[in-house]
Amino acid sequence: MALSKEEILAGLAEIVNEETGVEPEDVQLDKTFQDDLDIDSLSMMSICTFAEEKFDVQIPDEELQNLVTVADAVNFIDGAQS
Repeated sequence: MALSKEEILAGLAEIVNEETGVEPEDVQLDKTFQDDLDIDSLSMMSICTFAEEKFDVQIPDEELQNLVTVADAVNFIDGAQS
């Protein structure tokens, strides 16, 4: 069963918090990973790996550069759910 975008956002916020210490309530759709949340590329790779496991999706390496905002990641995961 596919998760709602709200559930994806909550799960993603949990992963970001565990990996970087950013508070879950700070992980909002309009925030950019790099500029607003200060997440570097190495942390972003870890976040994507955990997101793949949590949401049972594949995030190709070439797609990583397109995930600029939290909304980008939520929308990608939403569309990739089988």
